[in-house]
Amino acid sequence: MNKLNQTEVQQKFTEIKGWKLDGNAIKKEWQFTNFDEAMDFINKVADLARQQDHHPELFNVYNKVSLRFSTHDAGGLTNCDFKMAVAVDKIGG
Repeated sequence: MNKLNQTEVQQKFTEIKGWKLDGNAIKKEWQFTNFDEAMDFINKVADLARQQDHHPELFNVYNKVSLRFSTHDAGGLTNCDFKMAVAVDKIGG
């Protein structure tokens, strides 16, 4: 998997909403009504990650969830990271 250059990364940002550049990764945060809703979302993300074999850094505190994607093998962002961001956005949150 090839690391995207800065121009390609900026172009990919047109495909996603609410995600931010965080060093060599993309990151987004969600706030849910309660812990159960947050865990339901996390479980859906886990299913996607297993299907795509691309796993996020995931942080949870009660009703707040933060996801961060980067392709560590490539040393930065790849198409896989943006593909996962689009898929996560489709499951809601």
